[in-house]
Amino acid sequence: MRFFFRSRQFKIILLTVIVFIALSVIFALIGSRISPQADIMGTVTAPFRAAFTKISNGVSDFVSTYTAGNEMELKNAELENEINELRRRLADYEQMQAENEFYKDYLEIKDANPDFGFTAATLISRDTTDPYGGFVINRGSLDGIEATDPVITDAGLVGYIAEVGLTTSKVATVLSPDVVLGALDNRTNDSGILSGALQFAEKGQTRLYNLSRSCNIAVGDYIVTSGEGVFPAGLLVGTIKSIGSDQYNTSIYAAVEPFADLEAIRSVMVITEFEGQGGVKPGSGE
Repeated sequence: MRFFFRSRQFKIILLTVIVFIALSVIFALIGSRISPQADIMGTVTAPFRAAFTKISNGVSDFVSTYTAGNEMELKNAELENEINELRRRLADYEQMQAENEFYKDYLEIKDANPDFGFTAATLISRDTTDPYGGFVINRGSLDGIEATDPVITDAGLVGYIAEVGLTTSKVATVLSPDVVLGALDNRTNDSGILSGALQFAEKGQTRLYNLSRSCNIAVGDYIVTSGEGVFPAGLLVGTIKSIGSDQYNTSIYAAVEPFADLEAIRSVMVITEFEGQGGVKPGSGE
């Protein structure tokens, strides 16, 4: 089609149309002062004038439609901007609401332990090679985080800070044998050592061992930190799921399921200050 518009035939037709349109305009202006032949010429040019009028109206309609389309496009763009702004405000509101809920969950812990200093942190990656569920948080030494700082959720103890960078830190969980702490049965006060082992971690559990054979622990009892080592006393750890004895049958151990859902963690609190902080550093488990 575009080759036709460039052809000689199209140019001749276009020139003829222009001539007839020009003549029709001239005769219309002269009106009654023109000779009777004007009626003949007017009759001849009438179809071209009608076509010209139709084309003019079509162009006007096209321009009107195009203008209306532009206006509609501008209105749609404005509406899209308003929608995006409302979405942003909703996201900010939801984040603020989530943060308020997050901090509210720690009020009871803070009220019961006014000496605690907290730093909120968010999980940013998981160590997929760690069978004990270690992960990285978005806080480091610039935020006052130090190695062996306890890490908790509102449900209970998660673990401690194993490695510290400027802006990130790695958390070792209570499932790991690297995390070693004194713990006791909240009901009977029987005490032992809490530390992880692979066979327990595979079930999502840790273990409380070196318990006396005369202890009175039972399945369903709560285990809490005793305050020995780098952890403050009274932090909830988990509940006893099963009880057994060591290979020499000289002591009792308990399989403990943490209260904190380690697989679902998204946010944590790091305890950066507490009374008696700076105890014995964690070592390796049994």
